[in-house]
Amino acid sequence: MSGLVVDPHADVLIETAAEESRPTERPEMPLPEDARTVFLGGLFVLAALAALYVASPIVLPIVLAFVLKLLLQPIVRLCERLRVPRFIGALAGLALVIAVLIGVGMVLSGPAASWGSKLPQVIPRLQEKLHFLEQPIAAAQRVFAELQSGATELMPPINAPPVRVASLFDTLFSGTRAVAAGFFTMLMVLFYLLMFGETFLRRAVEILPRFKDKRLAVEISLRIERDVSAYLLTVSAINAVVGAATGVVMLACGVGDPLLWGVTAFGLNYIPILGPFVGVVLFAFVGVLSLGPEWSALLPAGLYLLIHVAEGEVVTPLLLARRFTVNPVAVILGLVFWYWMWGVPGAILAVPMLAIIKIVCDDIPSLRAFGHFLEA
Repeated sequence: MSGLVVDPHADVLIETAAEESRPTERPEMPLPEDARTVFLGGLFVLAALAALYVASPIVLPIVLAFVLKLLLQPIVRLCERLRVPRFIGALAGLALVIAVLIGVGMVLSGPAASWGSKLPQVIPRLQEKLHFLEQPIAAAQRVFAELQSGATELMPPINAPPVRVASLFDTLFSGTRAVAAGFFTMLMVLFYLLMFGETFLRRAVEILPRFKDKRLAVEISLRIERDVSAYLLTVSAINAVVGAATGVVMLACGVGDPLLWGVTAFGLNYIPILGPFVGVVLFAFVGVLSLGPEWSALLPAGLYLLIHVAEGEVVTPLLLARRFTVNPVAVILGLVFWYWMWGVPGAILAVPMLAIIKIVCDDIPSLRAFGHFLEA
């Protein structure tokens, strides 16, 4: 982006924004004093979130494409330094995404299907060996049934029209069609972002009336690209190490298909807090399926938990603490909220979106208080 020219009077805008250091003193964090400003800002945020929820089939692929663009931007930069056309670099980034998804699907489809076929055979044996849990489970079911019946009595009867239940074929077909349409939209937007992202930024900067605003816009874009790209690359490398270590642990514990569980650990680690928790439960279940209801069956889950503790408490803070810190409370609230908004993709995108929001808030005086709130 060092070659970006905004207008004839601002040829060195990018270089000036990239080289100037930030002031050492803490910037002022003014709070809005007009109540109307607060209410209008709150209404705007609510309207924007409602629009994101309603338009999620369109907005979610675009957000995914933008985040992947930050991850793949170094490939395009490298191609430009090697005098390779930008078109080739964008195609290389797109081909990398497609190759990774297809490769993972082809490698993991067989092991996943084999584990699915084991369930009908293993579950009856587990029920027989874990019969001592039948009474607590039955008691819990009775409590839930009584609570549900009490709630039903308190609620007034509703004369609702009969609901047509869709067939399994219709549900699967509509879901597959939606995923395919979203994936195609993401790839198309990603390609054009890699090709013309800087042109889009240049046009946006040219619209701004003052040089100060132009410089601020460039600073924000540079920080987002630098910090979020470094975060995604670092986290991907850490998750790859976690996945490899998990695969080795599963192989040493006698659990089959270590590649499947290594890739699963790699993917779950993109979701802070909730992903490793799901991993512990999953590997405990897998250990019971593979080794039987013995204490040794908890060894895979325990070793995975040790790997995650070492990664989360030592490796990740050592590599990311200086560049990227976010309040843990904000992280967990963001995970819950974006999972409710967009499901699993929203949970994966929660931390990168928090990083982008924090960068924007830190550079805009009227939003610095909120950016300070998000800081760890």
